[in-house]
Amino acid sequence: MLHNEITKKNLKSLVLKFYAKVIKDDLIGPIFTDILGKELTNDTWKAHIQLLTDFWASIALGDFAYTGSPFAPHVAFRERLSAQAFDRWLELFSKTLHTIFEPAIAELFHVRGRNIAGNFMRNLNIH
Repeated sequence: MLHNEITKKNLKSLVLKFYAKVIKDDLIGPIFTDILGKELTNDTWKAHIQLLTDFWASIALGDFAYTGSPFAPHVAFRERLSAQAFDRWLELFSKTLHTIFEPAIAELFHVRGRNIAGNFMRNLNIH
């Protein structure tokens, strides 16, 4: 059943399902697994899942649990990022959104994700 409202619980489900796809992806999986490990159940991934859940909750719900800069970590591994990597991230994100949320909500997140990716690419000078 697709959700027609945004809650922190279904945001966590989104983040978990998304990263389950990411770690299996040949293009972007290694970017994440080299840093965070190969098992979503390890402590590093658990912290990342919580951080990203808080990030999306700050955007969608005005939640204040997220603190930090979403852009800063990407600078450290800039050499591993490409336009193709961002495109794949968006593709997997969009597919996952549509397994969690009704189409109207999924589209709102997709647009926001696309805007964030575009800003990151611009700031990292990726074409």
